Amino acid sequence: MEKSIFRSHLAIALMLGSVWGLSEVVMGVGLHACARTVSGSVMTGIALFFIASAWVATKNYHIPVLVVLIACLFKLFDAVLLSLPILHGAIGNPIFAFLLEGFAILVLISVFRKQRWQKRSSRALLGGGAALIAVSMFPLVKFATGIPACIFPGTTVPLSIFFAPLAIAFSAFMVPVGFIAGAKIKTIASKEDFGLRSRLTGSVISPLTLVICLALVTFFRWMVSSGIS
Repeated sequence: MEKSIFRSHLAIALMLGSVWGLSEVVMGVGLHACARTVSGSVMTGIALFFIASAWVATKNYHIPVLVVLIACLFKLFDAVLLSLPILHGAIGNPIFAFLLEGFAILVLISVFRKQRWQKRSSRALLGGGAALIAVSMFPLVKFATGIPACIFPGTTVPLSIFFAPLAIAFSAFMVPVGFIAGAKIKTIASKEDFGLRSRLTGSVISPLTLVICLALVTFFRWMVSSGIS
């Protein structure tokens, strides 16, 4: 049974990480018009949504970490498609942000582990607190990738700091939504009989989700490069 549970958790990680990775590529381009303003703040909330969902669905700290790593792999795959080096600002800096977001929310969950997170207000505080930590630490990206964080035009203030209130507010909304999504995923997974259906879920559906999302990223980049919209 433990092996089946592990397979189920791995399936959840693959699916959540793949969808997050795809959303980062699609929304990143969709927000291109404001790429130097609010896009990073929006992405912070989305990232914390997926990480929170993974933790709630499994209550296993390794699974959110795996979700973050899968999202990072999607960013590296995007780098190959764009012929960009890993330490390019469009690749290395977002990966650093993913790692910070995962670190921030998991540290808070660990420190306040006695908190059951039953109240919507506590979940909102978790999201806002994680976003605050992540955006406050993001300017350190220069020491990790050698590429400084973008600054708000006409100022010397990093975008992550300038739009921190937006990132905090949006994350305070998205993390509670992530808790709801994670609970639903957990309910669906718990209904598995650890037989044929479970094997199909772990062995077919989750890898298929990964492949489909990678294919969609490739197709999306082809559309963008071809000027199709």
